[in-house]
Amino acid sequence: FMLRNLGFDAVPIHGQMSQPKRLGALNKFKAGERNILVATDVASRGLDIPSVDLVLNYDIPMNSKDYVHRVGRTARAGRSGRAISIVTQYDVELFQKIESLIGKKLDEFPSEQDTVLLMLERVSEAQRIAAMQMREKDGKRGGRKRQHLDDGDDKIASMGK
Repeated sequence: FMLRNLGFDAVPIHGQMSQPKRLGALNKFKAGERNILVATDVASRGLDIPSVDLVLNYDIPMNSKDYVHRVGRTARAGRSGRAISIVTQYDVELFQKIESLIGKKLDEFPSEQDTVLLMLERVSEAQRIAAMQMREKDGKRGGRKRQHLDDGDDKIASMGK
């Protein structure tokens, strides 16, 4: 819901989805029906995704080789792409291990504080609306606890932290 509220067409793929749902989500992304694939590490290896322009790492992987597999999706068949990783003070050691493994210091992405604060305001509002939408959707299920995150697109907001 949150990405949809921000105007993005996204589809999730995660370990709690059935295999047919995962394949359906992946096919939507590959066919261009969705331009954003939000994925857990279930998608970090073994999937053939030919043209990815950007990988955004919300979490730094614990294993440096997993990072290489994630961002390697942007450089297939001679293509170039970009990888952006959100690094907190708790991730610095992991990030330094990645830099050591690849033998390269990775650049910090420049950002303007005013721009970030404006985006934070928009994202916070979208998140608030998404939480209401999810509560409303769960309420329509007769008050039962949320079932498997198996209904695809509508659960995209629940994958964040």
